[in-house]
Amino acid sequence: MKCPFCGHLEDRVLETREQKDGLLIRRRRECLKCRNRFTTNEGLLMSYPLVIKKDGRREDFSKEKVLKGLQAACQKRPIALAQMDSIVEGISKWLLSCSDKEISAQQIGERLMMALKSVDDVAYVRFASVYKTFKDVQEFLETLTPINQNQLNQATNQNQTASPKKDQPEQLTLTL
Repeated sequence: MKCPFCGHLEDRVLETREQKDGLLIRRRRECLKCRNRFTTNEGLLMSYPLVIKKDGRREDFSKEKVLKGLQAACQKRPIALAQMDSIVEGISKWLLSCSDKEISAQQIGERLMMALKSVDDVAYVRFASVYKTFKDVQEFLETLTPINQNQLNQATNQNQTASPKKDQPEQLTLTL
């Protein structure tokens, strides 16, 4: 490894640590000529397929960009960063397992929406509202209908199992 201070090519490794489930190795080194210390990170270079955007542009897949989009959708929601990282890792593994050299942003977005839907309905709707370009309010409401139907079914099931109070009539409110 070339010393960043003097350019000498010989050094010794002082410390080695594995990070991120063994996918990254951090090494602390010392130059044998100038005795300055520096840190290197060694990792496996993974080849992701190119992402085809809506306008036809192609760009490299970025885990950071996906995580940033998830964080925006999950803002002020009870979703841990570890959960978001897990979703991003799942998408990354799926992309690496694909044999295609290119993949549409739509396919990635659909996978992300499925993952978010199972985690948090509000985050799902937020992500969908940015990802899908809704033409009007009606199209947006059509996306919400399955979520509201699931909530209605859950509320109905809870009301059937709980014994209703005699003084108060049963009420179920659904807002869109």
